[in-house]
Amino acid sequence: MSHNLQKGTVYLVGGAVRDELLGRSVNERDWVVVGASPEEMVAAGFVVVGKDFPVFLHPETKEEYALARTERKTGVGYGGFSFNTSPTITLEEDLKRRDLTINAIAKTEQGQLVDPYGGVADLKARHLRHVSSAFTEDPLRVLRVARFAARYFSLGFYLVPETLQLMREIVKSGELKHLAAERVWQETLTALTETHPRIYFEVLRNCGALEQLFPELANLYGVPNPLKWHPEIDSGVHTMMVLDAAVALSPDPQIRLAALLHDLGKALTPSQYWPKHAGHEEKSVQLIQDFCERWRVPKDFKEFAILVARYHGISHKVFELKPSTLIEKLERLDAYRRPQRFYDFLLACQADHHGRTGHRHAPYPQADYWQAAYEATKTIDTKSLLAQGLEGAAIAKAIFSRREQAVTALQAEYLSKR
Repeated sequence: MSHNLQKGTVYLVGGAVRDELLGRSVNERDWVVVGASPEEMVAAGFVVVGKDFPVFLHPETKEEYALARTERKTGVGYGGFSFNTSPTITLEEDLKRRDLTINAIAKTEQGQLVDPYGGVADLKARHLRHVSSAFTEDPLRVLRVARFAARYFSLGFYLVPETLQLMREIVKSGELKHLAAERVWQETLTALTETHPRIYFEVLRNCGALEQLFPELANLYGVPNPLKWHPEIDSGVHTMMVLDAAVALSPDPQIRLAALLHDLGKALTPSQYWPKHAGHEEKSVQLIQDFCERWRVPKDFKEFAILVARYHGISHKVFELKPSTLIEKLERLDAYRRPQRFYDFLLACQADHHGRTGHRHAPYPQADYWQAAYEATKTIDTKSLLAQGLEGAAIAKAIFSRREQAVTALQAEYLSKR
């Protein structure tokens, strides 16, 4: 590819090199330019897009090119840095500021690897290792490393003890509280899309960050559930098992987040009432609202998580519901207007059912019954009701009555088979 630069040497860096070496698909490529100035980049047709430091878009490919840079800690948080992008900065200096050795490998245009910090060896050894002690200067790296651990867990990667210790030092420094809510949510959202998002939260717990960032989740550990229903007993362990089950059922991060947050209220149960958790559903709703407000979680994610938290217990007991109660719940779930969200709700409830020791592949007939009830009641002949002269509240009452009759018949059919 032509870069049209009169000065400077261009290298492919970061994730593209790492994933290429791992044999994974490369979705985007980032480049670093050594020995060029911003003016020379613009003269070659590149477009400036960076705010904190010069980043440029290639005029044709639109891929990102950054000038080689060093950085110095000048303040708190992710943004507390000053940058030096002098043409004298070397590639090795640029790579040294990166987080993990596996992300600090560069490749020349001729295909030769530049690996001053042992990234290739760590790829082979499946190590997640920091590049230098400067790792501790950026608190966002706690989340990024946890996310990489979730992404590459299936390939056998693990966090080396020395890097975990540096993450603990970042947590103890109090720097996490200076992270922008949007960055925390974005890292967490990305982690939820990975193959093993549970690892993200387990790494955060292991370094102490879970307690600081997501105390609602950290507080679940050590809270017991009834042995009869939860052989795993611990509410924190159950939550991670439910997240695993949600991952197996759906790639949708909304479903996965709802699975993660569905039982938060159990942490508020006074210990004298353990292992029972009466009313934990509504307690969970308030904690989810606080969680989503704090991290600026999008409205649709929040609303769905609240729906699952509030009604997952009802879902499990659907066979015990009177037909009229079942219809009321379908209406509260907004199933008739938002059927896809209703189906997603059932998946999240199924994940809760599976997220228990010995139940990973257990059938969940409740979902089939819910869907059958919905199908039997979603279409009511309103024309005949209008022909009877009904209107307003009278029509609504008649529709409810016909739906109730349909569920009554369905219930009799199901009970005869059980």
